Amino acid sequence: MASVKPELDFRGWRPIRTWRDEAGWRVDWCWFGDQRLTQPFFRDDVEQALRLPFNQAFRRETGLDALLDWQVASPGLAPTALIFHASRCGSTLMAQMLAGLESHLVLSEPPPLDALLRAHCRDGLEGDAQRAALAAVLSALGQAPGSRARALVVKLDAWNIFELPLVLRCFPDTPWIFLYRDPLEIAASHLRMAGMHMIPGQLQGSPLNEPDDAPAPREVYIARRLGRLLQQAATCCRTHGGLLVEYPELPQALAGRLREPLGLAPEQVELALAASARNAKRPAEAFTDDSRQKREGATAALRDAVERWALEPYLELQGLRQAQSA
Repeated sequence: MASVKPELDFRGWRPIRTWRDEAGWRVDWCWFGDQRLTQPFFRDDVEQALRLPFNQAFRRETGLDALLDWQVASPGLAPTALIFHASRCGSTLMAQMLAGLESHLVLSEPPPLDALLRAHCRDGLEGDAQRAALAAVLSALGQAPGSRARALVVKLDAWNIFELPLVLRCFPDTPWIFLYRDPLEIAASHLRMAGMHMIPGQLQGSPLNEPDDAPAPREVYIARRLGRLLQQAATCCRTHGGLLVEYPELPQALAGRLREPLGLAPEQVELALAASARNAKRPAEAFTDDSRQKREGATAALRDAVERWALEPYLELQGLRQAQSA
């Protein structure tokens, strides 16, 4: 890497937050050094890095222009695969299987990326400026100095399926995957412990939101929003040709039709499959399949809501996936 001005040298740093104030878009940076990104979510890696004494003593904040300049001075890895998902359907499992490989750098739902993706809904960043910012933040997040990483896999948030066309305008040649699951199992998981996008008022500035989203009954609220996610995925797949993967196909799909899109050699597949024996979100625990438990524990109200709002797009995805497999 060519020498750069000290104020523009971000070696060892990664952006951990992007936001807009009265002066414009700002970026918070955190010192990671040689720390690999191996936690279930990027925010977990950030929490680990923030415990370093250096990060407790020093803070680095810049404008968006520094992010753009750093991309020019030190381009990071370009995304080699994009993982979109319906939530609670194995995306964290896939990310963790890949994160254990030294050849792969995995970004698991990084908040700085999500903020910039949804900026056109709430903060007026759009068009060429938004695309440039997206490419720059992924370049900064995808820095891999001194590592053996040569592939960058980005797992986005569930609601980012609405921004897929924007992502593909930035990275048109990057293969993308959509993971999904029986909607009753997804809805049952959110009814027990809701994700951010299934809590009324928590997700601001997203096409997932609609004016008539009544917060109660919760079963209907969750099923309607899940149905929108699945329908958007089906629309995107028809238009942009993504690869559909259903939860029961994991983890073995990495040894089959996902091996090439994810850039895996046979020996890497073996290592990745070995990691699937652990709980992806709680690595200290062994993995147990709870699909039957979710289905059998679902209330009649939840079953009715899912059948009305989410079953049709799920069946559409099933048809598209079967056509791909054939």
